[in-house]
Amino acid sequence: MTFSEMTNVNAIAYNNEKTKKMMEKSPLESPFFVQIAANNVENAIKAVEIINDMKEIDGIDINLGCPVNKARRSGFGGVLLKDENRDFLKEVVSAIVKTSKKPVSAKMRIGFDKSVVEDRAKLLEDLGVEFLTIHGRTVKQMYKGKADYDEIKKGVKAVKIPVIANGDITDYEKAEYVLDYTEAVGVSIGRGAVGKPWIFLEMKQKGSITPQQKKEVILEHFNQMVYWYGEYGVILFRKHAHAYSKGIPKASEFRSKMNEVKESNAAKALIEEYF
Repeated sequence: MTFSEMTNVNAIAYNNEKTKKMMEKSPLESPFFVQIAANNVENAIKAVEIINDMKEIDGIDINLGCPVNKARRSGFGGVLLKDENRDFLKEVVSAIVKTSKKPVSAKMRIGFDKSVVEDRAKLLEDLGVEFLTIHGRTVKQMYKGKADYDEIKKGVKAVKIPVIANGDITDYEKAEYVLDYTEAVGVSIGRGAVGKPWIFLEMKQKGSITPQQKKEVILEHFNQMVYWYGEYGVILFRKHAHAYSKGIPKASEFRSKMNEVKESNAAKALIEEYF
């Protein structure tokens, strides 16, 4: 399943065009959950009512993990895991669950500056959240250090609802280890797919992919970028082309050519040639 990037309930409630674009679903994504961040109960309810009418969206995921300063200052995301925000967390999650006509899940970190994973996981379960994704760091850690799989395991044990493990999952072997160690029902991958979208194919076939498969995934990504953004997708794809070309013969030559090309057929021919 896939989740949208984090969307702000205030922007949804006020019909922000950019936010509507962020909530769009590809025909290839099913099931698809829109992830929302809330710092206002009234707007959370309005946003959920809007999502209720969007038939293409299968569910709502509540963000309780975003660690960036802007989110902290605005009072949404991971800051809701603070002890002083526990009552508001309860109020806003309860309002979302009661208003939603679709399944509601939550993505959380293990705590703000210390682990409260068992308490908050149980609280979310009691409020009617149907499954959890737990990232094995505190909010304060940002992305420093390593994901703590012992804490994810505590979260799994604390609840009866399904728990998905998240954090530092970069290949099939790591996913197998995390599933076995934490006893989570699945893994969620975010940063591990950046520069390596074939990670999901590796999961599917339980091991490394062939160079031909890698080329097919790169071309698929390129085609989807052009489909979504038009010819501007060629320019936006440059940063991905740089990441994908690490370790291939004549990588610097490929990168410099990709930096100059602006037309999709020419860019596609370069990918075909170098991969």
